[in-house]
Amino acid sequence: MRQTVMALRQGEHIHEHEHPGEVTVQVLHGQVRLVAGPDSWDGLPGDLLVMPEHRHRVEAVQDSVFLFTTAR
Repeated sequence: MRQTVMALRQGEHIHEHEHPGEVTVQVLHGQVRLVAGPDSWDGLPGDLLVMPEHRHRVEAVQDSVFLFTTAR
């Protein structure tokens, strides 16, 4: 398992990508949006978002800090 704390300012995003294995984002501060094709999910502090296995991106709706966890 690998964990990384990441921060994005409002309006920034992580470019569309894919990850092998299970990937989650736990929102620590702010608001993020997980976008995968036509689908999207918003996360607030305390929320845990599970990344889909196909291409996706993370956007900061507000200045945000989140824990990015990958398990292979």
